[in-house]
Amino acid sequence: MTEMLARILARALSWLQHGAQMLQPAREKLTGALQQSWGWLSERLPRRLPAWWPGPDVPPNVRRLVELWHRGECWVAVAAFGFIAAIMLLDVIGRELLGPLLRLVGLNPGATGIFAAQKLSVFALVIGSFVGIGIATATGSHIAPRFAYGWVPASWGPFMDRLADVLTGLFLAAVAWFGFKFVGSSLKTDLRAPVLDWPVWPIQLSIPLGFLSAAGRYFFYAVWPALKPLPPEFQE
Repeated sequence: MTEMLARILARALSWLQHGAQMLQPAREKLTGALQQSWGWLSERLPRRLPAWWPGPDVPPNVRRLVELWHRGECWVAVAAFGFIAAIMLLDVIGRELLGPLLRLVGLNPGATGIFAAQKLSVFALVIGSFVGIGIATATGSHIAPRFAYGWVPASWGPFMDRLADVLTGLFLAAVAWFGFKFVGSSLKTDLRAPVLDWPVWPIQLSIPLGFLSAAGRYFFYAVWPALKPLPPEFQE
């Protein structure tokens, strides 16, 4: 049995070697054709960027706009998570401390917690979380998979970085578009939150706006790569 398996493996290896020898001329022809095509294409590509293309230096007004954009999102996120901490703390103090103390002295305060505190916290969490998408993009703190790194020559790096930024921006813009459709359906059906009876579409609006903010940043990075933050492993 072992000898038969060895003969089968040896025959299969012989066939593979023979097939590789037969394909060698075709592979050499394909490599030569690709090199010739790339040489023809590189000779006809423009040697310099067109005059209308932005230069490497970021205009001061653009940099100022991006900084204000980032600062505004940070303030919204701080307000949202600060609101969550404050309302949950007050709710716990009211239910677990103030209520028992008033009952201890013979008073009946009724409900001492904050009405719909958990629901309000969820709303603030949604807003803060999706604002965080833009913040993570602006600071380069999001997860960047290393898949396919090194597949292209290093000289193609700047072009591939810009192409990746454009494709990422388009993908995020498409996600934002579907998010706006989702918000539109809630607005059309007058969907309301339980307990509070508030329309939910203003809260849901933070979902597409967060993705749209990230998409806009990637488009800015494609035009002015100097605006792009360093990857986390290169940050000080």
